[in-house]
Amino acid sequence: MLPGFRASSAALLALVLAAIAALSAHAATRVTAAPVPPEMRSFAFTLTVNGRPVDVAHAAASYEFASFDVTGPAEIAITAAQPGFWAAGVDIEPWRLDLRARREGQTIRFRIPGPVKLAISRPEDFLNHAGMFFLFADAPAAPPPVGPNVQIVPAGVHRGSLNPKSGDTLYLAPGAFVFGSLNLWNVANVRVLGRGTIVYEGPQDPDADEGWMQKPDWHCIGANQAHSVEIDGLTCIVRSRTWSIQMKDSTGFRYDDLRVMGGNPGNANQDGMDWLGGGDTVVRNSFFRASDDDLAMEGNWDGYTDADLVRPGSDVTNLLVENSEFSTSISNVVRIGWPQKIFNSSGFTLRDSDILDAGIGACGQSFGVFGFWGANGASGTHTDIHFENLFLDNWYSLEQIEQEQPAISRMTFRNIWALGQPPLVASTIVGNVGQVTFDNVKYGQARVSSDAAVPLDVEGGAAQPQFITARALSAAFAFAPRVMAPGEKVTFAAQFAAHAHYTWLFGDGTQAQGRIVHHRFPDAEGTELDGRNGAGRFRVLLHVEDKEGHEDWAEQDAVVVSAWKEAARAESATEPGLTYRIFPGTWTELPDLASQSPALSSASPGIEADAKGFTRYAVAWDGFIDVPAEGGYAFALISRDGARLVIDGAEVAKTGPEFAQVCGSPGNAARYAVGAIGLRAGKHALQVEGLHSDSGDAPVLLWQAPGRAMVRVPDAAFSH
Repeated sequence: MLPGFRASSAALLALVLAAIAALSAHAATRVTAAPVPPEMRSFAFTLTVNGRPVDVAHAAASYEFASFDVTGPAEIAITAAQPGFWAAGVDIEPWRLDLRARREGQTIRFRIPGPVKLAISRPEDFLNHAGMFFLFADAPAAPPPVGPNVQIVPAGVHRGSLNPKSGDTLYLAPGAFVFGSLNLWNVANVRVLGRGTIVYEGPQDPDADEGWMQKPDWHCIGANQAHSVEIDGLTCIVRSRTWSIQMKDSTGFRYDDLRVMGGNPGNANQDGMDWLGGGDTVVRNSFFRASDDDLAMEGNWDGYTDADLVRPGSDVTNLLVENSEFSTSISNVVRIGWPQKIFNSSGFTLRDSDILDAGIGACGQSFGVFGFWGANGASGTHTDIHFENLFLDNWYSLEQIEQEQPAISRMTFRNIWALGQPPLVASTIVGNVGQVTFDNVKYGQARVSSDAAVPLDVEGGAAQPQFITARALSAAFAFAPRVMAPGEKVTFAAQFAAHAHYTWLFGDGTQAQGRIVHHRFPDAEGTELDGRNGAGRFRVLLHVEDKEGHEDWAEQDAVVVSAWKEAARAESATEPGLTYRIFPGTWTELPDLASQSPALSSASPGIEADAKGFTRYAVAWDGFIDVPAEGGYAFALISRDGARLVIDGAEVAKTGPEFAQVCGSPGNAARYAVGAIGLRAGKHALQVEGLHSDSGDAPVLLWQAPGRAMVRVPDAAFSH
């Protein structure tokens, strides 16, 4: 038999076996989905699960979602109505699940392992105007309860709020859509079960903050002096400028499998869940997408006058949030405190969760995974605040902490794994803050061990935090060759650990076990299918766990190249630095600078410029970048007003348009963009373009050489 025929037969057999396996999986997996009523139907996407159509609902803003029950693995196909919607790539979060789509025109396909909660969008597109698809694949729901105090809300549309009494059980059947609120006012021992949806569209002023008010029919879930409440399986959609779930002086709440989706044109004042006094709350297996803080804690909130703000509030104690996912367009994932507020808190833990999209920008202080803003006379004792086992996908900063009096103490950041993106702004600790510990906070493979590595500014009398670097188990790896093409064998080797189990996720939807493994990347499109210029970044994750239960993760990009950019021939000697040209103008997005005339030209050591008095302008830096060794390089831009990177005539990265900060904070938020390109060793033509409008900062250019960390490009690499 000829070798070619043998290979073809093997390939055919593999296809047949794969088809049989897929059919078997479909037969073994049961999919159950309730219909979506016409007034909730989405026109942005269609969905099939194992080839069966499942209705898609419109949530809020430009967010759509689908919810169904599944008993095992399933094939997902999502078709976008907008032409070319997926052309720029596909981002499926959480990243640690290693789900990669196959793109077929308007449709993307991928396989889920079973029940999951996913956020699906385009890379770097997660702000308030983003088109986002949320997919909730659940384990089959429990049957409806029975009893004298049970009220069944059947599938279909219902208009009017839910007002249970003490001892009541409400069951919202799958496919039940209630247009109104769930009001829990002075009740106890209430259960709200099922897989129904509450859609809140209230009368709040879209241009002002009225969402703080404590009154019935003002939130998706509003609670006042409520105790011992269980809420399982509920979906909350909030389309108004109001807080989504507000609990005032309420205790004993248990949330499981909660889904909260909020969006409004003002992109503000729409927290996910707030505690105004009270506590003793557990939130598990839940999903939050908010247009403000996902989770927030205050002692009270009665308005914005000085008298309202300084009125002492009740304590907030004993909050546990775990196994959940968080996404926000602005503000923090977790916030405690506010200027002038007076209250105490203790015992907050967020653990075993994914930060999908942390808010960007600032409101008095920069946003972060955690923000504590105790300024302008704020006081209170806040202690035992813990963040453990968190994965950071798109994020802004780690923490911003300020407290004037009397103190914040015993705060821990343990096992924080940032996957692929550096912090965009520095963290801060200001004031009467002590006993802060960073224990295994990692960016990619690098563990932070100092203020500079975070980066962190410690000011105003705050105690120096402790950095714990000794670890019972550490994940790290290298790969060879560092220059790779699609289909080429790559060897991955993990750092040795005794009695450890190693799991690799290669960013292309495949996995492997073992300390040393071999892998072949299928293409040069990258994990998010955003490869252009013949190069793509694959997000490779390594999980290491030992018999004692210690674990650690490491992340490193592997850039696969199918087309190369050759180095420029040296026609004459070059000088250090770059030339730059200033183009005065009031643009909000980068114009075509080739059609503009510069007002002045000069040179600088790096990406900096003296605009000679101009305050609003575009600037172009031109020259060469010296690439030390050939390989697939990832380049990233951080810019507040908008920036673009071009190498050898190819656009590599471009940040989104300017995004204004809020609450009077001047300027724009920092934006991030990353791309890959294959470069031979030597000098390559470089152009960086940036806008200078409200923020006053030049773009920051970073690069990641093969097998290296993402770092700022040194001025020594530039010439002209």
